[in-house]
Amino acid sequence: MTNVTENLQKVKHQIAKAAAEAGRSAEDVTLVAVSKTFGGDEIRPALIAGQRVFGENRVQEAQAKWPQLREEFPDIELHLIGPLQSNKAKEAVALFDVIQTVDREKIAAALAAEMQKQGKRPRLYVQVNTGLEPQKAGIDPREAVAFVKRCREVHGLEIEGLMCIPPVDENPGPHFALLQKLAKEAGVEKLSMGMSGDFETAIAFGATSVRVGSAIFGNRAYQQA
Repeated sequence: MTNVTENLQKVKHQIAKAAAEAGRSAEDVTLVAVSKTFGGDEIRPALIAGQRVFGENRVQEAQAKWPQLREEFPDIELHLIGPLQSNKAKEAVALFDVIQTVDREKIAAALAAEMQKQGKRPRLYVQVNTGLEPQKAGIDPREAVAFVKRCREVHGLEIEGLMCIPPVDENPGPHFALLQKLAKEAGVEKLSMGMSGDFETAIAFGATSVRVGSAIFGNRAYQQA
């Protein structure tokens, strides 16, 4: 059985080590524990150990488990890190504190409308498809800076940062470097990049949050997703 508490401490130690090697403070890197496909009983040990920031891929799955967990642990910060459909904007704004996957005009408009309606303003990131992978969500990196500007000026959205998921079969370093460059050009400070296999590299390139799931919770049984 996976020891979530031990794994969590190990990941935090690795983050601190990677930050120190990059001349950064570990406090400048937020660990987003990716809990997609895992139930409340599997997540609870991480909560008891003090972890409060979690990432989910699907609105519907998150709705099924987090309201109850939030009753026990009200200071949870929940991030949406999977693709968002415009017809789920209402639920996403209601449930999530951070939405990392704004990647097209339709989503920006839907979120702006829901935020106005609900009087709730989750923090927002633009997802960039740094590898130009057709099967993957995210805006073309060549359009990212202009899109951030439109989110601000047309839709009245505050974009806090950029997010990317590099291709699995490529060196992630150049993708992280590209995201760092685009963030500077767009005038955003936060960088969500790096997962279980490459978060230490991401920290070296300036990641302010890393999304780590399997290194904490173990391998996922995707057939149940």
